[in-house]
Amino acid sequence: MSTVVRHFARNYAEARQKFLDAARGCGATLTEFPHPTELGHEGETLAIDVAWLGAADATRVLMVTSGTHGAEGFCGSGAQVAMLHDTALHADCRSAGWALMFVHAVNPYGFSHLRRVNEDNVDLNRNFMDFDRPLPLNPAYAEVAPLLLPPQWPPSCDDHTLLMKTVAEKGMAWYQAAVSAGQYQDPAGMFFGGQTATWSNYTLRRILARFGSGRTVLRWVDVHTGLGPWGYGEPIYMGPDAPGPLAKTRAIWGASVTSIYDGSSTSANLSGLAWQAVPQTLPSIDYAGIALEFGTLPLAEVLDALRGDHWLHVHPEADENQRALIKQSVWKAFYGDTDDWREGVVAQVTEAVRKAVDPAASRPL
Repeated sequence: MSTVVRHFARNYAEARQKFLDAARGCGATLTEFPHPTELGHEGETLAIDVAWLGAADATRVLMVTSGTHGAEGFCGSGAQVAMLHDTALHADCRSAGWALMFVHAVNPYGFSHLRRVNEDNVDLNRNFMDFDRPLPLNPAYAEVAPLLLPPQWPPSCDDHTLLMKTVAEKGMAWYQAAVSAGQYQDPAGMFFGGQTATWSNYTLRRILARFGSGRTVLRWVDVHTGLGPWGYGEPIYMGPDAPGPLAKTRAIWGASVTSIYDGSSTSANLSGLAWQAVPQTLPSIDYAGIALEFGTLPLAEVLDALRGDHWLHVHPEADENQRALIKQSVWKAFYGDTDDWREGVVAQVTEAVRKAVDPAASRPL
């Protein structure tokens, strides 16, 4: 068995304990941001935990986040724990003048309850909006929404056929964008971006303000799963739709960095993304960031797992057998439970960190 597997967990409580133990073991400074109202699936405490490794007065910070989309946290948490054990990485970052900041479980509720959304049914990575302004409409979502959550799960043959007919007519790209781009009108619907800032949104901005104030440079790697080829960590640009910041990001992480704005990414064009917390909180810092999106199952299967989970959310009367089957589908959609997948995750996240702190290692444009 691969030694990497010891860094990964089977539930949130185990993942959190491994993170805390690894942080203490390497001398990192820990800060806990406990959830004020919610508990985990087993009644455990929920929190966003921050481990700071490096000089307290470091001016350059590399931040790695996990669990922005709850159930995707098993991947990012394992990579964070592995890097907390990587003493060679620590030494190289310190000698280059960088501090490492690991933010564990940005959405701890979803992590523990095996949901992509948070306690408010909000997709956190659609929630960083200016809520004082009119929120965007998603007419394509309104069109497909009645087909997403049939009366029974799995869908009847007729319900499945009707959805597939619509997808065949409109195209898979239309379907992906319609469902995943984010919507702000239906609080009970899928990929709801919220109508106010959530606790995780507020807390992430608190973390940036607390640990980023007075720094000059921030690089961010946010770990996600569920899109793209099995085990490949697609580096997706996290920044504004502007050529200068995109070019800077590619200079750091290489020409393989994709963008939601030009169609090169497996992700649809999205609104309310978490990176917007940086200019909202640290407007003058030199910033660049990527999401590493690790592939698991084909897109249609991932979307079906999310549909099933949302069906379960609105049908709490479902029996335990059906609940277990749906949750197993969510697990498979967002976690590649094999040694080669885990090893690839750790290697690729570590490589992204090394590229961020060592510009000489960047791939040529």
